Amino acid sequence: MALIDPFNRKIEYLRVSVTDKCNYRCGYCMPEQGAHPEGRHTEYLDFDELARIIKAFVELGVTKVRLTGGEPLVRKGLADFVSDISPYEGLKEIALSTNAHHLAKHAVALKEAGVTRANISIDSLKPDLFHQITRGGDLQKVLAGVDAGLEAGLNPIKFNMVVMKGTNDGEIESMVDYGIEKGVEVRFIETMPIGEAGISLMDQHYPMDKIMARIKAHVGTDLIPSTGKSHDGPSKNFWIKGTDTRVGVISAVSQHFCESCNRVRLTARGVLALCLGQEDSVDLRTPIRDGISDDELKQLIVKAMEKKPERHFFNENVHNIEFRQMVSLGG
Repeated sequence: MALIDPFNRKIEYLRVSVTDKCNYRCGYCMPEQGAHPEGRHTEYLDFDELARIIKAFVELGVTKVRLTGGEPLVRKGLADFVSDISPYEGLKEIALSTNAHHLAKHAVALKEAGVTRANISIDSLKPDLFHQITRGGDLQKVLAGVDAGLEAGLNPIKFNMVVMKGTNDGEIESMVDYGIEKGVEVRFIETMPIGEAGISLMDQHYPMDKIMARIKAHVGTDLIPSTGKSHDGPSKNFWIKGTDTRVGVISAVSQHFCESCNRVRLTARGVLALCLGQEDSVDLRTPIRDGISDDELKQLIVKAMEKKPERHFFNENVHNIEFRQMVSLGG
């Protein structure tokens, strides 16, 4: 058995949301009152259940797992969980997506447990604006988390900046400079119409061509196309000549990259989401708790790949489903 979708794309990458809780409230990701303001909390998969699903995926050919949220570091015991899954034969990479607020406390333990690298969300380098965008975030704690991650050897580290017209688009150049200072990759991300929160910010959409024009004007002619794909994912990347820094843009709206999609997403509540921008999904929690065998679980996952669509259509109304909140999908 292998994970091949109807469009002959091999699925090798599993994004795992370990929680949909977050200590920040970024406007493009979740409502101000939280993901489940009406108390509609259903039970999360426990770490043993998550590990069992991950193991099934690895045995089916997945080589990369990314732990996301919400904010994954608000779930206790994450480093121990990483220690449990890191020995799986065939699993080459365990990555982390985090807002870095708690990373200074956990970076060493995560590295020792088996996390290889981290993506850090940072949408502004201005403390007041950062506090506004995140609805309460502390930029100094995030910057301390960046330094701790680098010191612990979580390498490479990437900065993810969601560019919002009229809010933080004036910081594209300063974020490039910060990436050069730290020797890390900087990725600029277009806003996406996922969930009520994402839909509400699409009037601030800032497209890839404008982002790239700004970057090129800032660094001059010293942009060298990067052809390596091992860690690129959907980003179109360029080296800045004379530095250790790459810059890139994730253009999910203006220039989609669905033809090379090699990933699926598992939510903390056991929903296997097959596309970020479509409704297609499969419930894994119920059959696991009903006593499905490991072989049956793998057969269910293989069968689920038949539902993976060819591409997303962000102009369709797909946001009135609980797990379609970006905070639940983990990006």
